Amino acid sequence: MRLTKWRPLTTALAVTLVLTACGGASESESSTETTTPTTSETTEANVTGTTQGAVTGTTNGTDELADITLNFWIMGDTATAFEDLVSGFTAETGIKVQVDAIPWDAVNDRLTTAVASGEGPDVTQIGLSLLPTFIAGEALMDVSDLVGSYPNLAATNFPSDIMATLNPGGATYSFPWVSDTRVLFYRSDILAEAGYSEPPTTWAELLDMASVLADRGSTKYGYYIPQWDAPLPVAYTWQAGGDVIAPDGSIDLDTPEFRDAVDHYLAFYEAGVVPTAGDWDQALGFITGDAPMLVSGPYLAGAINGQAPELEGSWGVTTVPTGENNTSLFAGSNVGVWSGSENPEAALALINYLARPETQLAWYAAVNELPAVSAALEELKAGDDATVAVYAAQLANSRLLPLNPAWDAVGQEILTMLNSVALTGADKAQALADLFDSVARIVEG
Repeated sequence: MRLTKWRPLTTALAVTLVLTACGGASESESSTETTTPTTSETTEANVTGTTQGAVTGTTNGTDELADITLNFWIMGDTATAFEDLVSGFTAETGIKVQVDAIPWDAVNDRLTTAVASGEGPDVTQIGLSLLPTFIAGEALMDVSDLVGSYPNLAATNFPSDIMATLNPGGATYSFPWVSDTRVLFYRSDILAEAGYSEPPTTWAELLDMASVLADRGSTKYGYYIPQWDAPLPVAYTWQAGGDVIAPDGSIDLDTPEFRDAVDHYLAFYEAGVVPTAGDWDQALGFITGDAPMLVSGPYLAGAINGQAPELEGSWGVTTVPTGENNTSLFAGSNVGVWSGSENPEAALALINYLARPETQLAWYAAVNELPAVSAALEELKAGDDATVAVYAAQLANSRLLPLNPAWDAVGQEILTMLNSVALTGADKAQALADLFDSVARIVEG
């Protein structure tokens, strides 16, 4: 099945891109506002020019700026950390920031409603899988005529060709904020108890090791597959040596490699080595040891360290196991100015602040989301953190999900197919046929 033409991305270029970050979903939505600190000290930007200067040409807060409150939509459960991060921005500019947290499972509905109603934030985090849809829907403002006043947002501060690739037609709709990749997390202590001194390096080793670990007891598993993780079967397709996008840019799922990916995915369920509960908590399962191996992003390391610091030295990360190769997902988030914002200059000043190398490094320290600004990422890689070395190695062999307006819906259809077979016993051949039909309807509109 080959459908929907779209501009294809080379693997080398995709390595430099940033997307949807997948963080833990919030239990509930929150809305808070930062207040202006009493200090008048101004922190200079790492790149020429200050945030305040970009807004008004001055270096101190004004009554006019103190009247501005920007609304920022952040995805997941990091609102409190973000409020702390932008308190320095408020101190410099007088601009307050109201932070609204959108749970990951509500992101699509919330953004779609905002597009339809015209009532959105000033600035929003947005995943790259949704970026083409919201650019097409004119949800994001083209700030090409304004961005020159914000030096941290120059295209040269980001990895090569990111800005041109993510902003079609020469426009400027959004900017890279955080980057992400998927690696294999494993409990080294539990593997050692089972007789393994090293984590698995191939698909076959992963399944064999997961089977041994699942034999520890009736409530124990060897591996964890998130039932909501639409990119995982795509990564398995890449690892099988294939792609979900044909060279002409069309969606192409009817390939031997995609079928190999489906078989690999389902093999863990057939072996009974993964949990079947839909509400399984991946961090808790890893911490308790019930599911001692899983593929996730650097943000999981923050959850482990925060919830179970006593496990230090008992777990590790490594690059994903190899099929034909070990290509992984390159993910992350962009930030952009909402098309209806009445304060685009102030909004860009905030994004300019977020793109400072020191701000990027502070965000990684707070929530373990990797920098998207080149200077910050290079500084992080130069340190002695062993996990960062693994992230960097995997980033060098990672790819972006298709930048196709239909892809988010297609990814959900792939998950529906896989879960129908894995969880309800649907016939695999029929489920694949139904998937191909569903995808055809999606891309034909």
